[in-house]
Amino acid sequence: MLRLAVPNKGALSEAAQTMLKEAGYRPRKDSKELVVVDEDNGCELFFLRPRDIAVYVGEGTLDAGITGRDMLVDSGAPVREVMPLGFGGSTFRLAAKAGAMTSVKDLEGQRIATSYSGLLAKYLADEGVDARVIKLDGAVETAIRLGVADAVADVVETGTTLRNVGLEVFGEPIMRSEAVLIRGDGAPDSSGVQQLVRRLQGVLHARDYVMMDYDIRAERIEEAIALTPGMEGPTVSPLHREGWVAVRVMVRRRGHQQVMDQLWEIGARAILATDIYACRL
Repeated sequence: MLRLAVPNKGALSEAAQTMLKEAGYRPRKDSKELVVVDEDNGCELFFLRPRDIAVYVGEGTLDAGITGRDMLVDSGAPVREVMPLGFGGSTFRLAAKAGAMTSVKDLEGQRIATSYSGLLAKYLADEGVDARVIKLDGAVETAIRLGVADAVADVVETGTTLRNVGLEVFGEPIMRSEAVLIRGDGAPDSSGVQQLVRRLQGVLHARDYVMMDYDIRAERIEEAIALTPGMEGPTVSPLHREGWVAVRVMVRRRGHQQVMDQLWEIGARAILATDIYACRL
């Protein structure tokens, strides 16, 4: 039976559970349910703190897990990223008093406060910068004002919170994170994990594409196919109306309205775009 770790709380948890539900796995009934046994899919879901998931997977007690890439790297656990999942995006950046620093090299010999000490230490080592990492549990915005640090490293969305306390980001992002599926280093493949990966890939493809149907005159089919080539080519069927064919094809969700406009301009009619719930490609 597949043993999968899922974030227990927060936006990451909600998005992960939605994705797993779309992939056909049983959702938990309420937030107090910490273990879900899904007999139909041969799976046990364990709801854990996101920061702990990489540790459990790395120790081999769980087969796979869903967590943030930042927390994966921060843990230092012997795990690997299997695939990105397309949600929970964030950017991890450096910040200091306005105008005080411009690049990572300015951190040499300085103190940097963060709640992601493992991630930051790895980054500094990779950059060849010798600085002191101050680990704090929680918000780090006031660390400079309180004299604990000279700079901070934290998750940044708009930067408003930092600006409100007189700080500004500098240098390139340390990491762009998102939710990822992870496995232990060297963990053997299993049918349960392979099935999970196929299903999650199917959900991602379903979210990225729409199914498009349209009718067009047969002599213009090559123009239409150039606009909608599909994954392995469209399905083209003759219509009862002489000289016309019906086309069914997967089209990227992003920009599909423009594709519908272009099809209309070359004479396509009865153009429909519908959601795809799940797929295997």
